Parts: sequence; structure tokens; C-alpha cells
Amino acid sequence: MGRRLQTNPTAERALLVAVDWRNDGWDLESSLTELAHLAETDGLVVVGSSTQRLPKPNMTHYVGAGKLEEIRALKETLHYDVVLVNDELSPGQLRHLEDALNAKVIDRTALILDIFARRAQTHEGRLQVELAQLEYRLPRLTRMWTHLSRQAVGGVGLRGPGETQLEVDRRQARRRIALIKDQLQEVHRHRELYRNRRRRQNIPVIALVGYTNAGKSTLLNRLTDAGVLAEDKLFATLDPTTRRVTLPSGRTVLMTDTVGFIHNLPTFLVAAFRATLEEILEASVIVHVMDVTHPKAAEQAETVRTVLEDLGADCRPIVTALNKIDRLGDGLTPDRIAADLNLPPTYVPISAATGAGVDLLLQRVEDILTQQQRLVPVRVVVPYSEAGLVDLFHRAGKVDSERFGEHGTLLAGHLPVDLLPRFEPYRETAGTR
Repeated sequence: MGRRLQTNPTAERALLVAVDWRNDGWDLESSLTELAHLAETDGLVVVGSSTQRLPKPNMTHYVGAGKLEEIRALKETLHYDVVLVNDELSPGQLRHLEDALNAKVIDRTALILDIFARRAQTHEGRLQVELAQLEYRLPRLTRMWTHLSRQAVGGVGLRGPGETQLEVDRRQARRRIALIKDQLQEVHRHRELYRNRRRRQNIPVIALVGYTNAGKSTLLNRLTDAGVLAEDKLFATLDPTTRRVTLPSGRTVLMTDTVGFIHNLPTFLVAAFRATLEEILEASVIVHVMDVTHPKAAEQAETVRTVLEDLGADCRPIVTALNKIDRLGDGLTPDRIAADLNLPPTYVPISAATGAGVDLLLQRVEDILTQQQRLVPVRVVVPYSEAGLVDLFHRAGKVDSERFGEHGTLLAGHLPVDLLPRFEPYRETAGTR
């Protein structure tokens, strides 16, 4: 199969290579289209593609011998500089493929990492990208690796007795990984302090999630004039942005735009960005922004659900925003799409670009928050070491009585439903009265 030739004399020319072997709901054409979009996002020019149907990729060269010869011959006509592979390659596959083609080979994971590196703006974002890059490259430290000693302070005297340069590089990579993890732990500690302050203020958090390029940043800009970069490119937003949003009642909430998801996202990449993605776990409500015009909307939605499950966030209330309804073709309606996707009745058709349906979306979010904050009777004994919880009870609930006992402050009154888990360890028992 071929792709339309594009010309850009300053950009590297990329040939897409894919083995059709997965059974994950993504047909090969859709998967290649996404790979091409990733390539263009990274500044490459796609000049063609070559595909092969196999039960599974070849263990040494990814493709079979005949297809390998075909790809080598395409260099004479397409003059490609880079081969982009639609899967993550093993270190051996990468090495053998580069040897056979005498060309630079980049797999899907490395391509995504390169886009992430371009997009990261904050210190935390850059650390997370570097960690992911190092963990990806560590088992691939061969001739592809630019010696870390050139980037490190010094260089002379770093090598131990009998160590090869490869061993030095690996040792320095592991050392750098450990250092970045320590730095990210410190970032996590500061984030947790911020979250604790936010909890004390009892301001609800709304997390925007969705497949990359679904329109999350456009929606946040529509609601807040946040000025977040919103491009028709994959991963236009990498670093999370949080802004205040006013609900129809006048109530203020915090809305966070998170990094977009993509299918077959490597698990180590999710792990590297866990500190950022933990913002989703803090959300009172998750708004899942879907691009209803995408031919693979159902598969994209399933990808988002899978990542939320992996994070442990699938138990949070979710409102599905069916975005880009202004671009729907004839005969397609949001209700029909929702029925095809078997969505719960909480979905809201919107257009982040025009603003259509956005007010209803905010009202749906507020309805859920109101339900969460329904007051229920409760009696607790809060230890004196947890004075902040006593303050929270007074601010967010209704105190009927308060007295000081041997084990702590005894409070009786009513609390919002969503705050009950915070007080569950201190529910009154016969021994604490």
C-alpha cells in the first residue's frame, strides 16, 4: 500500500513500515494513519509505506525476508531517510533492521518519546520525559547511543577497571535514572502539599481526559480563556494546566487538562507520567472528551477507559463530552453515536470550538457535585493530631454537637457524601465514646 508523496526539502523523509498482526480493533489503515500523524507532528515527511500480514512480527528483522528486500529497494525510488516502525522493536530487531537497511530506524515508542521531548515545557514534564527516554534506551545501549560521558560533568576517570564504554554508559544511565526518580519524588511531595491545601479549601477538581487531539485544550480555553496551546496535532499539550471554572450556580471548581492518551501507550511511559496523571485520581468528576467525528471513536474511547482502569480512576464519576458535533456529517447525530458506543445517559453533545452544549456540560458536572455533597448524618471521633479534619467538618458539613474526649474531638452532624471516606477511620465506636 502507498501513501501520497509529500515534499519538504528541509525535513527528513520517512517510510512507514507495519506488520498487520494485532487483534485490538484497530485496522491496519487506521493504525498507519495515526502513525503518519505522529510522524508529521514530529516534523517528518511521510513518503510512503510498506505493510505485511504475519501471525506475529519476525523476531530478528520485524518483517519477513522478502518484505525486507522490498523495503531496501524502496530507498532507490522514495529516497527515505528514516524507517518508522508501527510497533515497539526489541533491541535485536532494531539493530538487525538498521544493519539490513543501512538507514535510521525509529519505532513507534521512540517516536512518541521524541514528540514528548519537544512538547515538555515544565521542569517536571522534562524530567518525566527524560526518565521515560532513559528507561527505553537502557536495554538498547549499543552504537545507537550517544555516550552519556559527553553530556556528564567531567568524563576522565569515570570508567572503572576493565569497563568498556558501553558498561560506563549503562552505569551512568542507571545513575541518572535514580537521580531523576529522586527529583520526581520531591516534585510529588510538593504536589501533595498543594493537593492537601486544595483539599482543606474543599474546592472540587474536574479532570479533562481523552484521546490525544480530542479537543481537551480547546474546551479548557473555551471555559477559561486559559491560552493553552490547542493545535490539530497529537500531544499538543503535554504538561497539565489547571484553571478556575465557574459553574452555572456561581460555584468555583478547578479544571485540569491532562496529557492525551493513545493506543498501545507503553506501560513504562504511563509509569513515568504517573505523578502528572495522579491529578485524575484527585478529581471529583472526570470529563471524558471524545472526538465523535473520528472513524475510530469507539476504539479511542476504549483506550481511554483502559488507561483510567490502569490508573485506578475508573471508579470516579465520568461525564462523556461528545465533542466536535459541529463537524458531524449528514445522517449522524450525537444520540445515534452514543447508542452505537453504548454510552451511559450522562453524555453531553458539545462543540468546544463554537461553545455549543458547553453550558449543559457544566450543569451536568454541577449536578454530580451536588449529589456528591448530599449531607448524611455521621458521628466521628477525630484524633487531636488531625485538627485539620475538625476544621473541614465545620467548613464543609453541619455540626450538631462537639465535645472533647479522651481519644479526640467527638463530632456529631452531617457531612457531604463525597467526604465520608476521609472520616471513615474515625467513625464512632463503643470504645471511643
